[in-house]
Amino acid sequence: MATLKELSVKGKSALTCGHRMCAGCTAPIIIKMITLVSPTPVVVVCATGCLEVATTIFPYTAWVSPFVHNAFENAAATISGVETAYRALKKRGGLKEDIKFIAFGGDGGTYDIGLQALSGALERGHDFLYVCYTNEAYMNTGIQRSGATPRGAATTTCPAGCEIQGKSQQRKNLTEIAAAHEIPYVAQASPSHWQDLIKKSEKAFSIKGPKFMNVLEPCTLGWGFLPDQGIEVAKLAVETCFWPLYEIENGKYKLTYIPKEKKPVTEFLKTQRRFSHLFKEENKQIISQIQADVDKAWADLNAKRV
Repeated sequence: MATLKELSVKGKSALTCGHRMCAGCTAPIIIKMITLVSPTPVVVVCATGCLEVATTIFPYTAWVSPFVHNAFENAAATISGVETAYRALKKRGGLKEDIKFIAFGGDGGTYDIGLQALSGALERGHDFLYVCYTNEAYMNTGIQRSGATPRGAATTTCPAGCEIQGKSQQRKNLTEIAAAHEIPYVAQASPSHWQDLIKKSEKAFSIKGPKFMNVLEPCTLGWGFLPDQGIEVAKLAVETCFWPLYEIENGKYKLTYIPKEKKPVTEFLKTQRRFSHLFKEENKQIISQIQADVDKAWADLNAKRV
């Protein structure tokens, strides 16, 4: 694995300064770390979302790599076409350079309206890496709930009030959905554990075929925490096993981080405004259900690991 010193002198990532992401947004950290470790130049495809609208405000761009913006729902389809064209050109001798292909999409464009395109691309076996930066709602369009929104979280379309107390359903397990396609590599990561994220990115780039990485991306605006707390919030998600770190390589599960002491999920929930209503006495049962969800998911993962 590349060391921090080696990465610091390697050069620029595909995403540079000058973007207009929110102060404290963890997405640029994630994108820079992933693209920085690529052994070859990259072509980036990006679904409509926070990352796209804040990095490519016409006539400016914060990308130094070839960058394709497509619709909300078809990032995986677009990267499939680009990767196929590259293989065709290389076969004919029109290109000799090795290139890696990455698609970035938020949970709205991946968990929900982009799931069909992603499933098709994984099933066809295209050689690319799909990275979902999961901020657990449609943050770019007004903080509406998505399939990634966890139980109990308040959003503009499932607010905490008299009738409901945030989202009532459990979030979709997209990492396991990707793994069900039996692709070579699937991983779950967090910007708080940068060595783990870099190691998984390096491994993904070294493997031929479709790869999927689901990376937690705490959102200061939608989650409700101060701009300087994003990495700490992400760390608590890992330490409470709300967002466990693991990988699935050729069907084999491996936990890449096991907390020395698994913290109660309240340590994570209390850091964010979106969960503040859960700490009212009448809503404590929702916290108990979230803890039960986390405990079951963690036990299931431990049962699957090698």
